[in-house]
Amino acid sequence: MKLVEEVGVPQLSTGHLLREAAAGGTEVGLEAKSIMESGALVSDEIVIGLVVERITKEDCLKGFILDGFPRTIEQAKELDALLGKTGEAVSLVYALEVPNEILEERICGRWTHKASGRSYHVKFSPPKAMRYLEGVGPDPTSMLDDVTSEALYQRAGDTAEAVATRLEDYAAKTMPILEHYAPRGIVKRVNANQDIELVWGDVKKHL
Repeated sequence: MKLVEEVGVPQLSTGHLLREAAAGGTEVGLEAKSIMESGALVSDEIVIGLVVERITKEDCLKGFILDGFPRTIEQAKELDALLGKTGEAVSLVYALEVPNEILEERICGRWTHKASGRSYHVKFSPPKAMRYLEGVGPDPTSMLDDVTSEALYQRAGDTAEAVATRLEDYAAKTMPILEHYAPRGIVKRVNANQDIELVWGDVKKHL
């Protein structure tokens, strides 16, 4: 991740933390897995607990980049309170903006090789074996990993229905966070619906 290289602090993805918890088979992990597969957002209590545990580790002592957190006003306030205990505070908030229809295309086109984590996209990075069925889309029997020829899969949350639910939750619960941080002058809006190098250029302007 370019931002990690640029500022020299770790990126903490709540999605990754949640998937690790789900894969671990713990009670919290299984609960999180069920919620994620439905396309809904995981509860504040679960997410905050995972984040709090992670940011106390040594590699976060000089700072960290939060990816996917906070997602609600309650989480933002909890984060502010947590950081305030050591005299710290959120210093920069990036709002990467992409039209909903483009987000749906990006998400619903993702396919993954389970064993390796290699990812593909039916439009932007298709597997070599992929073929389309007229009026249907990619043929699942030809969605094969380039290296092993093993079958690829789509996450349960990468369907149009699940994406619609997530976007509704985002508008209602996550967008207000920008208003929460706006008075501090730390919210920076970036057009993420452009070439990746242009997005990175806009991101760097605010560092």
